[in-house]
Parts: sequence; structure tokens; C-alpha cells
Amino acid sequence: MDQPETTEQFSFTLETEDSPFDPQVTKSPRSKPRKKFASGFRSSDSKAPMDTCYQEEYEESAPMVKFNLDFDRKPGSSSSDSTGAAKFDLKTLFDAVASGDVSRLDGLQNYLRKTLKQLTHSDFKDPVNGKTCLLKALLNLKDGQNDTIDVLLDIAEKEGYLKDFVNAAYTDSYYKGQSALHVAIERRNRHYVEMLVQKGADVNARASGKFFQLNEGNGFYFGELPLALAACTNQMDIVKFLMENPYEKAKVDATDSMGNTVLHALVTVADNTLVNTKFVTMMYDEILRKGNQLYPKIKLESITNNRKLTPLKLAAKTGKLEIFKHIIGREFPEKDCRHLSRKFTEWVYGPVHSCLYDIDSIDSYEKNSVLEILVYGSEIPNRHELLCIEPLNKVLEDKWKKFVSKIFFTNFFFYLMYLITFTMIAYYRKEGKPSFHIENTPLEYLRLAGQLISLSGAVYFFIKGIKDLLKKRTTWQGLIIDGYYEILFFLQALFFLTATVLYFLRQEEYVACLVLSLALAWVDVLYYTRGFKHLGIYSVMIQKMILRDIMRFLIVYMVFLIGFSASLVTLIEDSPAKAFVGIGDGTCNNKSYNSIYFTTQELFKFTIGMGDLEFTEQFNFKHLFYFLLICYIILTYILLLNMLIALMSETVDKISKESKNIWKLQRAITIFDLEKSLPRYLKSKLRSGITKDLGSSANEDIRRCFRVETVNWNQWNSNLGIINEEPGNHDINRTGSPHIGYQRASTLN
Repeated sequence: MDQPETTEQFSFTLETEDSPFDPQVTKSPRSKPRKKFASGFRSSDSKAPMDTCYQEEYEESAPMVKFNLDFDRKPGSSSSDSTGAAKFDLKTLFDAVASGDVSRLDGLQNYLRKTLKQLTHSDFKDPVNGKTCLLKALLNLKDGQNDTIDVLLDIAEKEGYLKDFVNAAYTDSYYKGQSALHVAIERRNRHYVEMLVQKGADVNARASGKFFQLNEGNGFYFGELPLALAACTNQMDIVKFLMENPYEKAKVDATDSMGNTVLHALVTVADNTLVNTKFVTMMYDEILRKGNQLYPKIKLESITNNRKLTPLKLAAKTGKLEIFKHIIGREFPEKDCRHLSRKFTEWVYGPVHSCLYDIDSIDSYEKNSVLEILVYGSEIPNRHELLCIEPLNKVLEDKWKKFVSKIFFTNFFFYLMYLITFTMIAYYRKEGKPSFHIENTPLEYLRLAGQLISLSGAVYFFIKGIKDLLKKRTTWQGLIIDGYYEILFFLQALFFLTATVLYFLRQEEYVACLVLSLALAWVDVLYYTRGFKHLGIYSVMIQKMILRDIMRFLIVYMVFLIGFSASLVTLIEDSPAKAFVGIGDGTCNNKSYNSIYFTTQELFKFTIGMGDLEFTEQFNFKHLFYFLLICYIILTYILLLNMLIALMSETVDKISKESKNIWKLQRAITIFDLEKSLPRYLKSKLRSGITKDLGSSANEDIRRCFRVETVNWNQWNSNLGIINEEPGNHDINRTGSPHIGYQRASTLN
């Protein structure tokens, strides 16, 4: 009877009970009232504290079958003979370990033996979250020490359940899975970390409770695993111990419930601040080095999580600028770690550096690449900054110069031809109701050809708009921010197709849709300003002001306009004698001044400074009427318009600092869209960079690289792993070894 027996079929646990036995008293667990514990939490799913000194009462635990050790004694007899003088319950044990006083645990081992209990017994676990006395002791360290921990571990080891005791974890949904090892690491206590690992603690245990998940509430995500916790809390000594200890080494490629490795976890906790970036990048590199040393066959940076993201792609997806910049430009000069680099210094002359960047998983040639994530990641707030990091910036420039600019300006030329054709057929349309009769004249056939060209263009833009909506920008934010001109192209096509339908139905209203489509078609010319730097930046400012300042202004203005129109129209009386206004030619125009439509028109004139305070005299409460009118003028003509001007000025000042990067982002979207439209064999032929062998022997480390030359006045030619000894000579692949010789490769740019 040394171990608790669990029957899985009926899901109950058989344990001992040492309370006095009285056959005349029966307790029904159903009749027992439910209790609150003093912290006020009732459910194990609630955000109960991990540890508190105010827990006095507990909820009723799940039903459990127990047998009483005093069942053979007479009613009323004492059980002191069987249990001894010392008796321990949950509160007594928790208070003792929290105090750190070893003397308060005297007699504990004898008590456990006589009652056939263990320290993992349900009587010694917090019924709310499953916390054990070991967890309680680790949460109550004083100057990094708690002597009761050694006593507890010694008892568990002597009684033969040490491993179960050490690995007992929280069971509630909020802290589920957190073990003693997690707590010791969080308390930054290497002594107890080493002790627990030596005693059999699971170094790959997962703390998967809600507190440790990525959410908007309180909590801390660290990757669930002990190694990730030590890394994310900047404890290099513990990280090295967990990876190198002789008892059980932590798996460097172990993943949490989201598929994240320790590298993913480090990227997640990065926050772009100076202090955070310093330790995260240092920890990231050290784990890479140590992982390569211990597990050379594991490519740690190639492991993807459940979202198919590597650490580099996760950094791009979450907009972690500093860690992204570090990973993409990481260079290890040490020979044994050089293959872990993503940047290789090819040659150096003075301040001039020529570097090769590994663009595998970066170039848009591959699916779900870093460029694709950034270009279509409208939820990434600083993606325009990420795209300016080398080599991304130079790769995009290379694509633009190599083939995209030619395709772009060709499209621009054809669009201008289409627009001129569209304008001509709209201008020379037939008056009156639409007619299907085509006269046998050159002008008629020319008009028909223009109509067919315009219709074909509208169908193309309509289908393209639907594809863009379904494939690229599924969110409303992405549609508005990245698909601004795509929406305009789509509306242009929609109005034209609507006009076509009305034309075939012989409705003169087709002209209205045709005119709207024509206006949008000319506005869409601004899309092609992306090909010109200064015009593109100017277009960015216009777009931002429309989407930010003018949209907010219109929303507030419509509230004022409708509200004051409704108020004023209730004061106006429509007198039959004054309802007819002479026009001057002897005719009369019947204007109803108590119409909200007419009143709205008059109030709008006040907004643009063309209103007339005496536009009608048919009103009651003259003073109230003028008071409302003056309030409207102050709120709209004076306040709102001046606020709009001030906000637009502020937007220009703000955007002018980053407008160039935003323009580059918009051009990057165009580059990616045009590249995706090419067939696979053309994309392969036009791919950026060259294939380079960067290993110490032939065909050992072949990568797709891109060359970037920079001027760095802070770093000089010293202790660098240089590939070529001759600066500026891009044709020489390496400085040759006797068995390899010199290899030739084409230049990158």
C-alpha cells in the first residue's frame, strides 16, 4: 500500500484517511456546502494567484474514495496511538515550508509512514490548483534559500517517490504544467535548478496554462519549456547547464503547444528596446552555437512552428525590428560556427565592405518568404522600416531595375491608351436613349471598337479586383491600407459594367455610372506615380490624408450637419403664401423650406462660406433659430475646417519623415504583384542573387546569396572572415585552397 492506486475505468483515487472514525456520523459530499477560499476565487479556471498567504479555506475537491486507518477501533477511541503526537494537514505543512523553519517538519516522515501517505497525497495538494509543498517552498525563498526543500526531497527519496514528487505540477487551467523546475528557474536560483535536475526533474516539461500563453491579459509567454524560460529571462548560466548537464540534457529542438522552439520564444519576447535587444540577441547566438556543438545535424533556425514560421519569419511577422535585423545580418567569424552566419564578408578595403547575404527564405521566389510576409502583412505596423533593412532593400531595387520597371511602365503606357479611348467614347457618346443601331460609317465602327476596348478593360479590372480581395488582403485593414488603388480600380470597373447593363436596358441613367467610372479612371492614374520617387511620395501623402484626416472630418461633420438640419427644420413653417419664389422669367419655383433636404443644402453652403443667414424667414422662435445657426457655423466653418487644416499639416510633417519608406513599401507591393504574374520559368531566370559555395570544401555549403556593398567608418579590416583577398573583384569566388583552386561566378548586381 505504498503507492496510491488509481482506477482509470471509474476515475477515482484510493487513498488513506487518518481522521477519527465514527460509524454513526456519515457525510455526504453532496450535502456539504461549497466554500470559498479567502482570496475570493471559486473556479479552478479563474485567475487565482500562483501563491498567497491568505488562502484559508478551499473549495470542495473532486470525489475521492478513501479508507480510514481507524475503521477497526471503537467509536470515541483516540487514534493518537497509531499516528503519534505530530499530525500534518495541508495548512500545517504549507505554513511550515513557507516559513523555511526545518524544525516545524519534525515528525513529518514518521507521520507519513504511519498513515501510509506521501507528499504527493491529495491531502497535501492545493485543491484549487494542485500546488504541492515543494512548489510552495520554492515560491517562498529567503535570500535564495529554503532549508525545508532539502528535507522534503530527502523524505521523497527515502520513500521511493522522488521523481513523481519533483515533477508534480500545477493542475489548474491557469498555471497548468508549471513544475518545481520552472519555479526554480523563474526565481533565478541555479542551486535548486541543479538539485532538481539531479533528482530527476523533467527538463522538457511544458507549462501550458493560460498564464503562459500569448494573450492580451496578464501573463508571461516564454515558450513553456524550462530551457526557453531560462533563455527568455536572461539566465545564460542556467541555459548552459540545462543543455550540457550529465543527468538529462534539454532538447534544443523541443517545441511548445504552438510549435515554437526556444528561438521562436526569444523572438516573441523581443520588444525592440535597447536592454531587451542586447540580451535577446546574445542569448539567440549562444543557443545557436551551443546547439550546433551538441547537435550538429539539427538545423535549429529551419524549424517551423504551427504557423509555418521560422524564427526569422516570425520576427518579420510580428515586426520585431531589432532581432530581425540581427538575424538577417548575423556573422560568426569563428570557423566552426561560420556556417551559422547569414552574412559573409567577401572583401574589405578601408571602410568599404562587400558582403554576401544569404537570401534563402527571404527572396520572393520562394513561397511564404520574408518578403511576402512583409509586403502583404498589413497588420505589421513597422513593415516599411523592415523592408529598408539590407539586403531586403537592395533585393527589391535589383528586381525593379532588372525587370519590374519595364513591365510597370509598359502597363502604364497601355493604361494611358485605354484611358484615352475610354474618354473619347464617353465624350462622343450618342445623345438621348441608347440605341443598338449601328450605322455603316467609319466613325460608328470606331466608336464600337472603343466601346469593346473599354468593356474588356473593365472586365479585366473587375476580375483582378476580386482575385486580389480573395487571395491577398482578406482583412478590412489590409484592404484599406494596401488595396487603396485596387478598390478604386474595382469601383471603376463596377460602375462601367453597371453602365453597360443599363445601356442594354435602354436606360438613360447609364450616363451617371459612365461618368463616375470615367472620373475614377483618371484618379487611378495616381497609382502609376509609384514608379517615380517624388510623385510617389506626394501620392502617399494624399492617400494618408484621405484615409486619416478627411475620413474623420467627414464623420464628425455629417453628425453636425444632420443634427443641426433636423433641429432647424422643426422650427421652419412652410407658409403657402411664401412658398413660391420668383425666378425672374415670370415663372415660380416651389421651394419647401421645411424640407430637411433643402435645409441640409443651405447649411452646407455655410460650411464653405457661401451661406445666407436670411435664407428663409418662415420660422418660429427667431432668436433660437439664429442661435442654432450661429452654433453650427462656429462648430463647422470655424472649428472643424481649421482642425482639418491643422491635422493635415501635422500629417504632412509626420509622414514626410517616413514617406520615402512608405513609398518603397507601395512599390514593393507592385514589384511582388508583377513578379507573381510571371510564369515559373521566367521567375527562375530573373531571380536575384547567385548561387555561392561558402563551405571549406567543394559543394559543402551552397547558398543563394546577394551582394551588398556598404561604407562603414566604424569597422575596419580586422579579424574578419574574408572570402576574397582582392577587393572589388567579384568574379573570384574564394581565395582558393590547393584542392579547390579559384572558381568563377557571375556578379550579383
